[in-house]
Amino acid sequence: MPSSKLDALRADLAAYGQVVVAFSGGVDSAFLLAVAMQALGERCHAVTAVSATMARSEIAGASELAAELGVGARHHVVASHELEVPGFAENPAHRCALCKTELMDVAGPIAERLGGAPVALGTNLDDLGDVRPGIAAARGRGARMPLVDAGLSKAEIRTLSRELGLRTWDKPQLACLSSRFPYGTQITPERLRRVDAFEDGLRALGFRQLRVRFHDTIARLEIETSELTRVVEPGVRERIDALGKELGFAYVALDLAGFRSGSLNEVLPASTLVKLRGKAS
Repeated sequence: MPSSKLDALRADLAAYGQVVVAFSGGVDSAFLLAVAMQALGERCHAVTAVSATMARSEIAGASELAAELGVGARHHVVASHELEVPGFAENPAHRCALCKTELMDVAGPIAERLGGAPVALGTNLDDLGDVRPGIAAARGRGARMPLVDAGLSKAEIRTLSRELGLRTWDKPQLACLSSRFPYGTQITPERLRRVDAFEDGLRALGFRQLRVRFHDTIARLEIETSELTRVVEPGVRERIDALGKELGFAYVALDLAGFRSGSLNEVLPASTLVKLRGKAS
C-alpha cells in the first residue's frame, strides 16, 4: 500500500509543473522534498523560514540536507519574523495559525517569481487529528498538502523514507520552539534561547526524543519513556540539574508521562479544543 501511495504522490507533484516545498529538515518535509525532486527535478524549489523559534541546530541541518537532496541554489533560506506578528508573542491558542500565515507570507514571493508555483507543506494525515489551527490558515493562503492528498500517515512516511535511503527516516519528531510554552505565556528571544540550549544539552547526553517545556521557574522535561530511567542514573541527573540551573531555571522536573507531541493542548478547555479542531479540518 505505501508504494502505491508513493506513486500517487509522484504523479500529483509532477502535475504541479513546479513547486516550492516548505522545508524544515524534519521527516515529513525531507520526504516531500525528495519525492518532489524525483518528480520535478530543477522545477522543484525549497524554502526554509528561519526565525528565533527554530532550533539553531536545525538551521544548518536543513541547508546540509537540501544540498544532499540536490536542490542546491534553489534552496531559499529566508528570514521569518513570527515574534513581530501582532499577538504571536502573547502565545494565544491559535498561535500556529499566525505562524503558518507568516510562513506563507515569506514563501509567497518566491512562488510568485516562479510564475505562481504552488507552495507545498509536509502535513500528513496524522496531523489532521491534532490541534493544529495552522493547517486551516495555510490552506486559506493557498498551500497544498500533497502528503494528505496521497493519504500518507507518519508511519508510512518513515517507512518510505527508509526505502528511499533518507537519513531522516528515524529522526525524532520536531516542532518549533514556541510549542514549549503554555498558552498565554509570553514568548521572548531569551526564553527561546534557554529552551533551545537545554534541549541541545539533553541531546549531548544521548537523549533523542524530548521536549523542555517552559513553566517560568520550572523546566518540565518530557523524555521518551524508554529513556526515563537514564535521567536518574548517577552523574546524569546531576548534569541535567546543573544545566537547568545554568540556564536560569530554579527547578528541573521530570514528567513521568514521558514525551508526547502537543502535551500543552491537554489543559485547554474542551470548547477551545473543539473550536481549534474545527478550524484545522
